[in-house]
Amino acid sequence: MRAAGEAVRPMAAGAQERLVDVVVAAVEVAAEAGESGTYTADVGRTLGAVVAKVGARIAVDGEARGFSSGWREAMAFVSGGGAEGGARVVRMPVRGGEGEVTPG
Repeated sequence: MRAAGEAVRPMAAGAQERLVDVVVAAVEVAAEAGESGTYTADVGRTLGAVVAKVGARIAVDGEARGFSSGWREAMAFVSGGGAEGGARVVRMPVRGGEGEVTPG
């Protein structure tokens, strides 16, 4: 529970901040359970599972956003619209072809 007068933080925008909020909430719940004498190993496992599940969702969310924004950039470039945000496209040399870069 929040103490009287304690500031309520706005909803976190970034993935790291969201995960930090979940971990902080889990620690608060564990501390309250410990103070009231109701903390058990099951409570600890449950709180750990909640943090892990939210962390996994945040990771999947980030991967999907990264892929879709990269895909949009690629499609804009291919369609002649150029890359969004001024991204530079570098073509990799083909092995044995023109412009091959050899080690050493």
